[in-house]
This record gives sequence, structure tokens and C-alpha cells, in this order.
Amino acid sequence: QVQLVESGGGLVLPGGSLRLSCAASGNIVSIYTMAWYRQAPGKQRELVATVTGGGVTNYADSVTGRFTISRDNAKNTVALQMNSLKPEDTAVYYCKAGVLVFGMIGLTNYWGQGTQVTVSS
Repeated sequence: QVQLVESGGGLVLPGGSLRLSCAASGNIVSIYTMAWYRQAPGKQRELVATVTGGGVTNYADSVTGRFTISRDNAKNTVALQMNSLKPEDTAVYYCKAGVLVFGMIGLTNYWGQGTQVTVSS
């Protein structure tokens, strides 16, 4: 009923930048909190950043000051601008959205398929 599609991953040098995008589509009434998570090999998935429908943002300590999350409510998209990237930022990045779907009661969480970010020289 709802699909999230990420784009923008890739290979970047340490200190470089990448911008990830995620677009939601389907039977959407409204989208509440949107978020980016990441999962490095051998580690648990961790929260990177969140943004509410009203634009309030929150970040993991490890990315504060380097990453910026933003959303376009009209287009049902969320982006993650990543600057000053470090090798430890290497992971698969996933977007997540809390969605109110036509014909369903309450919010449902949807995940994207993930996009690989590799920071290496």
C-alpha cells in the first residue's frame, strides 16, 4: 500500500558529502515522523535522524553538526544531507515513515529497501 524508495548512496572519500533521498508513494493520507536509520556490518540498526511533520529534528550524537535531515511534505519526501563523512559512517541507510493509510486505522511504519553508503579512501 505504501512504498519508500531511497536513492543517493555511493562511495565517497573521507571528508566528502552525499545526499540521500527517500520518496513515499501509495495510499497515503498523511505522513508523521520520518527518519533515517543505518546498519553497519555486524552491528544493530541505529537511529540517525528524525523529523516530525512540523519540521522538528533530532540527531544521533555521532552525526550532530555533520548531517541534516529535511522533508518536503507536499512531495512526501525526506532527505539526509551528509557532510564531513567518516569511514565509520559506512553502512546501509534506511528511511522510515509513520504513515496514515487510506482505509487503515492508526499509523503504520514503512521502511525503504536501503541504500549503501561507503566512506573510504
